[in-house]
Amino acid sequence: MHHLIIQYTCLLVVILFVVMLAQKIKIAYPIVLVLAGLPLGFVPFLNGIQIDPELIFAIFLPPLLYESAWNTSWKDFWKWRRVISSFAFLIVILTSCVVALVSSSLIPGFTLAIGFLLGGIISPPDAVSATAILKNVKVPKRFISIVEGESLMNDASSLVIFRFALAAVTTGTFVFSQAAVNFVVVIVMGIATGLVVALAFYAIHRWLPTTTNIDIILTFITPYAMYMAAEEFHFSGVLAVVSGGLFLSARRQEILTHRSRLQGVNVWEAVAFVLNGFVFILIGLEFPVIIRELGPAGLAPAIKYSLIITGILIVTRLLSTFGAMVFTMFISRFITTADPTPGWKGPLLIGWTGMRGVVSLAAALSVPVALQSGAAFPQRNLILFITFVVIMVTLVLQGLTLPKLVKWVNMPDPDYTISFDQQQQLVRKKLSGLSLQLLDDNYADQLKTNDMVKSLQLRLNADMALLKDWEKDDNAKRADDYYRDYRKIMSHLMQEQRKLLHTLNKKESINDVIVKQQLDLLDLEEEKLRQHFAREEE
Repeated sequence: MHHLIIQYTCLLVVILFVVMLAQKIKIAYPIVLVLAGLPLGFVPFLNGIQIDPELIFAIFLPPLLYESAWNTSWKDFWKWRRVISSFAFLIVILTSCVVALVSSSLIPGFTLAIGFLLGGIISPPDAVSATAILKNVKVPKRFISIVEGESLMNDASSLVIFRFALAAVTTGTFVFSQAAVNFVVVIVMGIATGLVVALAFYAIHRWLPTTTNIDIILTFITPYAMYMAAEEFHFSGVLAVVSGGLFLSARRQEILTHRSRLQGVNVWEAVAFVLNGFVFILIGLEFPVIIRELGPAGLAPAIKYSLIITGILIVTRLLSTFGAMVFTMFISRFITTADPTPGWKGPLLIGWTGMRGVVSLAAALSVPVALQSGAAFPQRNLILFITFVVIMVTLVLQGLTLPKLVKWVNMPDPDYTISFDQQQQLVRKKLSGLSLQLLDDNYADQLKTNDMVKSLQLRLNADMALLKDWEKDDNAKRADDYYRDYRKIMSHLMQEQRKLLHTLNKKESINDVIVKQQLDLLDLEEEKLRQHFAREEE
């Protein structure tokens, strides 16, 4: 146990340094982590680290899915629900069928059931990889919404296919009508279970006397409760976490205090970062083990089969996205769609975001070593090898080329007639206008007698003047200069204030709790400043 703790601590340090390297060279960290894990797999000190599939499903998957669902916009998810549903279910099923047919006809000893098993494993793209890569490039909002929404839902459909295919291989029987009914039941009841558990936690947050720490701990318990409750009844734990997470996320303003929201975001970002880091570097670590189990004689044909199937996956996804575009243009004549003329740019970009990741890894490793009869599970080592090659090739090939493809396509945002900065100024102008109106209507007496309220009015009026300047092309540069100067001066003031607070804290007459409170306020002010200028930094 002591040795294992040291191993994982060393691995965590490696992850941190690799991520820092990825930021330095401006490459998405999942790609660099997978590549870094390959040579680490040959280090004797790390040989004892093994991936337990149950650990990934039961410990890693629920919080990662919940964090993704929590950060997904319900408004955008609902707007693009038809596209997301088609990608999450129809295209996953189609991909699994194509993989099953190709692999069973290409690979000796591969039956159709084993082909469907492989298809269920490698059909779902990974949300984490796509999101990490797209952070560094500017793409339309709809593109990110569709990719993230699809990645949330397709894990469930692929795992259901995997479950039925695994049962067919181990038992030797498969009844299509029964599988189809079970497929619907598993999905519908998974969603229902997630919503029921979410309602229970909604009631706890809303009506019981929770504190900030209790709120944050409850958010960590929630995804595990959803996942385990659904899996206990053999429903989709993935869809339970996703549906429950979306439900609670849309109501975060009702159930969490401002402190719970602020602190919870920071905690969740750190935890999700560590979990994702471990998963991606473990993919690279495990690959040398799979090569050794495959044996030197089977390596060359395994590489050939893996590359062919990877190519089939990429082509199938691209054809599916363009097929969805054609279908959308056709069906728009009869029903209202979010975008009746999607064009070719969006489908091309979405089609190229087919990076595989954690779910494919966990599903492949959960394939049993032996059948119920005690015989070895057929083609298990080859299934694992193909899965690992698919994950690495899609991550490296598509992950590295996606930013360049986005720049080459240069797709404008068709959903917003004004830019992000203009939208930001419009919202700020409306907020300032509302505040000034409330002050004038409700607090006229305080405006005359209270200097603090008067200073608030002056600040709001100054904001309104700057925002009006921003709307005029000839004054926009001057407004930008004002904001830059303001930021520079504020940063300098806060730096000096921190120095003074640290000096005051050395005096016995000053309570250090007061100093800490003031430092926390400065941190919040600095975060507000950073958020305000975040687009400028990009």
